[in-house]
Amino acid sequence: MARPPRRRAGDVRLRDRDRGLGGELLLDHPQVCCIMRYHLIGVNHRSAPLEVRERLAIPDSRLADACRDLTARPGIEEGMIISTCNRVEVVTHTTNGSADLRGFLHEQFHLTAEDLDPHLYEFREKDAVRHVFRVASSLDSMVVGEAQILGQVKEAYATARAVGSVRSQLDQLFTRAFAVAKRVRSETAVGSSSVSVASVAVELAKKIFGSLQGKNVFIVGAGKMSELAARHLMAHGCASIFVANRTYDRAIGLAEKFNGQAIKFDDLYENCDRADIVITSTGAPHTIFRREHGEQFLARRKNRPMFFIDIAVPRDVAPEMAKLDGIFAYDIDDLQQAVSSHVADRHHEAELAEAIIASELERFEARLHTRDVVPTIVSLQDHLETIRQAEIDRVRSRMGPLTPEQEMAVEALTRGIINKVMHTPITTLKTAAREAEATTVIDLVRRLFNLHDKEKGPASQAKDKEAPRKEAESQH
Repeated sequence: MARPPRRRAGDVRLRDRDRGLGGELLLDHPQVCCIMRYHLIGVNHRSAPLEVRERLAIPDSRLADACRDLTARPGIEEGMIISTCNRVEVVTHTTNGSADLRGFLHEQFHLTAEDLDPHLYEFREKDAVRHVFRVASSLDSMVVGEAQILGQVKEAYATARAVGSVRSQLDQLFTRAFAVAKRVRSETAVGSSSVSVASVAVELAKKIFGSLQGKNVFIVGAGKMSELAARHLMAHGCASIFVANRTYDRAIGLAEKFNGQAIKFDDLYENCDRADIVITSTGAPHTIFRREHGEQFLARRKNRPMFFIDIAVPRDVAPEMAKLDGIFAYDIDDLQQAVSSHVADRHHEAELAEAIIASELERFEARLHTRDVVPTIVSLQDHLETIRQAEIDRVRSRMGPLTPEQEMAVEALTRGIINKVMHTPITTLKTAAREAEATTVIDLVRRLFNLHDKEKGPASQAKDKEAPRKEAESQH
C-alpha cells in the first residue's frame, strides 16, 4: 500500500471537524476574516444626471453633522463624505464589511429608493480601495487629470477627522490614497496641460465670443473654483472682473487679486448686466438666476448676449433662463462635451496611472495583511517567553545556586529552544501574510498555541500596539 506523502514543515491541514455544514471553515476570531472592511456608495457625473446630484449635494456647513449622522448608524465604525459638483460619495469602514448605506442616503436626503437607487454604485473591500485611489488620482473625474479633486478629497478627510468619524482605518486608507495621487502626478503626464472644470468653461466662452479681449466678467461666489476661473479669464484678455459673494470681505479679497471690483451680494441683480460672462458657483440650495432676471439683464443690455457658466451643484441658473434669446447658459453636465476633446490625449498616460494604482493596491493589501499577523506574532512570543520563565523558575529550586556562567548557559539553552519552536509558525505567518489563506493561518496558529482571549499585562499590550506601527514603518 502506498504511503501518504509526508507533510512539509509549515504545512497547514484542516480536519473535518473544524468545518461546519457545507464545509465552511469555523473561525473562532471573526475579526481576522476580512481585513478590508471598506464599503463605499455614491453617485457621480456618469451614473446620475445633474438633477439627481444636486439633490444630494451637501454644503460645507452641513458636512460635519452629516459625518456624525453616518457614524451613528449601526455597523459603521468610521465614515466620511465627499461632496463635489461631480460626485457625492460615502466611504466607510464597517464592523463586518457591509452596512446599510443606501438607507443612510434615503434618510439623509429624503429620497425614495425608486428615485435614487438606479443611479448608485457600490464598492466593497478591495474594489472600494481601488475606487478611492482612482478618485484621489483624478482618474474618475469628468476631466481626467484635473487637480481640484485631490484638494476636495483632502478637505472632506480633514472635516471628518476633526469630528472623529475618521480614525485609524480610514486614516490609513486616505493617507495612502494621497500618496498614490502624488505618485501618479509625478510619474505620469496625466496632469500635464491640466484642464479643470473652470478652464473648460473658459473654452466654451471663447467659442461663443471668439475672443475674450475686452470682455467683462462677473464672478459670483468667491470660492477656489471661482478664483481659478478668474485666473483663466484674465489670462485670456478679459478687461475687468466684478466679484460678488455673500461674505463681502471674501469678495473684496478675490477682487483685489485681479484689480477687480467687489460688489455686495444684495446689489448683484443691479450690476450683473455689466458683464458679458457670468461664472457662478455659490453653493446656494436654490437657483439665484431665474428667467425674470435674464429678461431684466437683456433689456438693460439692449439684447447684447450674456454667457452664464453655472459650475454650482445645486445649480445657480434656472433651466428656463437658457430658453431666452440672447442668454447662453451651460451647467456642469454641459461641460462634458468640451471635456471629450481632452480624453484622447490623456488615454496613454491614464493607462500608466492605472498600472500605478494596481501596484499600489496590491501593496496596500499586503500591508494590511502584514499588520494583521503582527499582533499574533507578538502574542506568540509573549506566550512562549512566559512558559520559558515559568519553567526556569520551577526547576531553579531543585538545581540550587548557579554560577553566572551556568545562568548564562541556561538562558542561552532555553532561548534557543524557544526560538526553534517559534521559527516555523512565525515563518508561516509572514509567508501567508500576502496570500489569500492569511486569515486561516492566523486563526490556526492562535488555536494551536492557545492565544485566544489571553489577558495581557500593560507592558504586553503596549508592545502589541507598538509592533504594527514598527512593522508599517519598516515597509516604507
